[in-house]
Amino acid sequence: QVTLAESGGGSAQAGGSLKLSCAASGGSLSSRVTGWYRQAPGKERELVSRICSDGTTEYKDSVKGRFTISRDNGKKTIYLQMNSLKTEDTAVYFCAASRWSAACTSTFQPNYWGQGTQVTVSS
Repeated sequence: QVTLAESGGGSAQAGGSLKLSCAASGGSLSSRVTGWYRQAPGKERELVSRICSDGTTEYKDSVKGRFTISRDNGKKTIYLQMNSLKTEDTAVYFCAASRWSAACTSTFQPNYWGQGTQVTVSS
């Protein structure tokens, strides 16, 4: 069992930056698929970025070049550096992880979720 806890959300101006962190307890993250999802009001939860079990990274097209995902296996922490923020980035951001090593397929669904952290970007 893995427990995930996000931090670092808050408010920023458009063009600004925020860095999200997600600390894991109860197990190593090194071989799992780990990532960030977000859900805006009235919209479905969507994948923002993830690190696959083989170490490759994937990004939603609209955040490519602006967001960077990383992971510190020793600290069991996942990060999401968000630069050049836009108002459309406003959402609740969730970190997530798989139960074990898995393939980053289009149908992949995480097994563990954090409680979410609000990110609000104003113009």
